[in-house]
Amino acid sequence: MRPGAGDVLLVVDVQNDFLPGGALAVPDGDAVIAPINRLAEGFAHVVLTQDWHPPGHVSFATSHPGRAPFEAVARPYGSQMLWPDHCVQGTEGAALAPGLRATHAELVIRKGHRRDVDSYSAFVEADRTPTGLAGYLRERGFTRVVVCGLATDYCVAWTALDARAAGFSVAVVADAVRGIDQDGSVARAWAEMVAAGVERIATGDIAA
Repeated sequence: MRPGAGDVLLVVDVQNDFLPGGALAVPDGDAVIAPINRLAEGFAHVVLTQDWHPPGHVSFATSHPGRAPFEAVARPYGSQMLWPDHCVQGTEGAALAPGLRATHAELVIRKGHRRDVDSYSAFVEADRTPTGLAGYLRERGFTRVVVCGLATDYCVAWTALDARAAGFSVAVVADAVRGIDQDGSVARAWAEMVAAGVERIATGDIAA
């Protein structure tokens, strides 16, 4: 594919807390930065997302006495995985990775900013409240969303699936994502994305 006027690169959660040494490090997470930088050079239109949690967020295990990270609790919107405190608003951990070169990005979507509702997807929060991204993309005339970033089995997959549900053509760049991969969760995420019509591509499939 050659990026055109209808294409947008959506870079998901390339933040310090998801990189090695971060509070919720994705294995090999820093390996996405170089391919994303190459991709960004070829796209005139780029959107970024940031996890942006207030202190005491519902997704933090520390907000649930007696619970530990990677346990699940029931919430009105469904099962909620608990995580270490991460991407707290205004902290260095929430900042975009310093090596990320996407200064021409036109929009930053911050998600998970409501204390009692989590948000993996860039399009809708866990209770299905829209973020407004779908409307923004439609008004700008974009028809295809190319997704990369962190983590494959959570924010990338949910974003890709919701982009398809919103009617966009969607591709995920396999060498520009990395996953947490608990009990085969990355393989399951890819299977679900492909079943929904998400195209699996590599950076080499995208012409400069």
